[in-house]
Amino acid sequence: MGHCKEGLRKAEDFISLMRSFEAFFLKAYALADSSHDSSCSSTVISLLQDALKCPSDRLRKGQALNNLGSVYVYCGKLDLAADCYIDALKIRHTRAHQGLARVHFLRNNKTAAYEEMTKLIEKARNNVSAYEKRSEYSERELTKADLEMVTHLDPLRIYPYRYRAAVLMDNHKKKEAIAELSRAIAFKADLNLLHLRAAFYEHIGDVMGALRDYRVAVSVDPSHEMLELHSSREP
Repeated sequence: MGHCKEGLRKAEDFISLMRSFEAFFLKAYALADSSHDSSCSSTVISLLQDALKCPSDRLRKGQALNNLGSVYVYCGKLDLAADCYIDALKIRHTRAHQGLARVHFLRNNKTAAYEEMTKLIEKARNNVSAYEKRSEYSERELTKADLEMVTHLDPLRIYPYRYRAAVLMDNHKKKEAIAELSRAIAFKADLNLLHLRAAFYEHIGDVMGALRDYRVAVSVDPSHEMLELHSSREP
């Protein structure tokens, strides 16, 4: 919180000295980062609009338009958000495809959202996160293909393992689901993964396996509360 207040103070100083893109953009960023209160959104919008009126380069204007679109989405103003993302794309800010895809999705048009993310995948140099995001806008087989690509490009991203494990569990392939989670836990003792695997162990009646994962979860985060199974079955 301290760094946010410092950022706000510096931005105020900049604005008092010179009404520049950097000053307005910095204040908007610091204010959005320091408060999740919806009442601040109108101020952030105003600051970004002021920033866009100031001279700046294409890269920074694209980022400001992208950020403004995100605030409009948060406020439920989808038409204004779409306009921002489209304007950002006109100046070749490719990440705006992701924001526009989100707008399409919120308008209940998953096909358009999928197509928008495909455009980002084709343009982005590092498109791992784009494949992962596109998987949210497709049907199961296409989702599976996108997440396999994510694992191929970056084996250490954990979401694909969690998704595949859930699908395997839905298909009553319990041991395979646990094995999929174990592959991810082997390189990252993530609390959500540990709890999910513990729940799967419980489901197949392996209480000791579940207890092991709960104990590991506590060792990873000592402040983490033990679940009812652990407290009731602890020998």
